[in-house]
Amino acid sequence: MRIVIAEDDALLREGLALLLRAEDLDVVATAGTPGEFLAAVDEHRPDVAIVDVRMPPTHTDEGIVAAVEARRRLPGLAVLVLSAYVEQAFATELFSVGASGLGYLLKERVGRVEEFLAALHRVAAGGSVIDPEVVGQLLARNRRPDTALAELSPREHEVLALMAEGLGNGAIAERLFVTDGAVHKHIRSIFAKLSLPPDDRADRRVTAVLRYLDGRR
Repeated sequence: MRIVIAEDDALLREGLALLLRAEDLDVVATAGTPGEFLAAVDEHRPDVAIVDVRMPPTHTDEGIVAAVEARRRLPGLAVLVLSAYVEQAFATELFSVGASGLGYLLKERVGRVEEFLAALHRVAAGGSVIDPEVVGQLLARNRRPDTALAELSPREHEVLALMAEGLGNGAIAERLFVTDGAVHKHIRSIFAKLSLPPDDRADRRVTAVLRYLDGRR
């Protein structure tokens, strides 16, 4: 796995590089600015990019913008975005272009090495990961009484939250101590209540998660 790290905090950037190299992962470049990051993507064509949300010069959304541009330049590039805070707009902006090979984690998760590495490998394999703390806070902020989300049962909310974390049906069943069939039934119900019929143009799981994150109808 070839990795590029984009993080303007030099201490965290080098710490991440040391951690990953200790796991025999190939960190091919590190960058402190969006421009350096995109140049590294062009030069090294990595498998995965780890990108800070807030980067120079304004420390707002430069990391998200650079991540989207990197995926445009290198289709199939997996991106794991790190954020110091729960930032709803940035999370939904990132996942609005599709969830395959994308992750959004709080920086505090890096200290939980096994969880961080598991998330990195999941994203590299084409899966999606959203930090459980992000999911929980966004749900608390966005629950509105007049949306389709309000029609979901408590169990369906639990299933959708785990979908947002990137878990598949089997992993959700294990987490909730239910059968795969029960999870499948709950997901069918979620899709029905959110008016998400089968559509070759969109992944219903991704669409449901985005609805969950921003409370849209």
